[in-house]
Amino acid sequence: MKKYKIIILMFLTLIVDPSLAKVEEEADKAITKKFPKVYNNDSQNGVFTFKEGINNLYIRDSQIAQDPSEIIFKTAKTFPDHTQIAIAIINNGKVNYFGIDKKQDTILWINNHESVFEIGSISKVFTSTLLANLVMEGKVKLNDNVNDYLKISFKNDAKISFMSLANHTSGLPSLPTNLDLTKANAENPYKRYTEKELKEYLTKDLELSNKGAYQYSNVGSGLLGYTLSEIENITYENLLKNKIFLKYGMQNSTADINQIKGNLVKGLNKRGRETSNWEFSVLAGAGAIFSTVEDLSHFAISQFDHSNKELKLTRENTFEINDNMDIGLGWHILKPRSTSASQSDNLWYFHNGGTGGYSSSMVIDENSKSGIIILSNVSAYNKKMGNIDKLCFELMETLVKE
Repeated sequence: MKKYKIIILMFLTLIVDPSLAKVEEEADKAITKKFPKVYNNDSQNGVFTFKEGINNLYIRDSQIAQDPSEIIFKTAKTFPDHTQIAIAIINNGKVNYFGIDKKQDTILWINNHESVFEIGSISKVFTSTLLANLVMEGKVKLNDNVNDYLKISFKNDAKISFMSLANHTSGLPSLPTNLDLTKANAENPYKRYTEKELKEYLTKDLELSNKGAYQYSNVGSGLLGYTLSEIENITYENLLKNKIFLKYGMQNSTADINQIKGNLVKGLNKRGRETSNWEFSVLAGAGAIFSTVEDLSHFAISQFDHSNKELKLTRENTFEINDNMDIGLGWHILKPRSTSASQSDNLWYFHNGGTGGYSSSMVIDENSKSGIIILSNVSAYNKKMGNIDKLCFELMETLVKE
């Protein structure tokens, strides 16, 4: 049986306030002993005790095994009423969809594979895919500096390459220093951070630290999306539509809240109440995309086509973060540990996301053509949000065992 040294990373889309450190601490506690190499805490899920059959908690007409179904139900119970979780399970290139809706402590199977959620930082994978597209078209090179493609001069003539933005080694901080979140609308904090503010940051306030080391940066991904849009002279939304969404049949995906076609699931704050959607303005490349598990499954299955050079480029290792994890362009690459030598080369490609009203998680294995995609309206500030990643990896483990 294959066993993985799983790296669960809490890549929340953007840091909204200092209390997030406490949220991450609570999320860490939610990871069970199943992943002791990363989280050495005992499980502290606080899962309610439900007996099958009480509150309609029957598992009916499931297309997946009893064990995965129980995993899904167990996770759903930890979240507030009105929580929706949409799941795509890809096994050998074929996908099945499952949906959960929690109402009045009753958990029901629903059909929500076409429902729209914010995907948060999974957007970074798409921004990096746009970069790969322009590389394949010969318009840029990974080691080119973005400075050469913008009409402004960076402070101290700092040089920042496309690759370093995609793999978080640019030296940029998580957020620009001129983004004052204490004065922003807490429920939509990035809407008013525009191109003007970004240019001011790059020309007057820019300071790089730990350049060449891994340092997760939201402003870096935002700058990457902005630069690619400037090169193509179109909006980030139209760049996604022309080069990704149309190509991979992602009909219900958009980075523009005004362009949403399908049913938008309302986001919930940490107390389980409806909250506003986030609009990222110039930092769209860091986390602006709305999508569905159906659309994301199309994108995931396309990763299994080895003739697709742009997608293959995003999965190529560009930097070793530690013994357990590398990074490509956008994708974090989780290294397996196996008792079977023949299975030792199966890498998992992972990203997750979190915003004020949503959490998401996505992992794929190109060799076995399998993957798990989870979208939810669980807030990144919900103390149990770590259970979304936990669910993603536990479901992936059920596929590995088959």
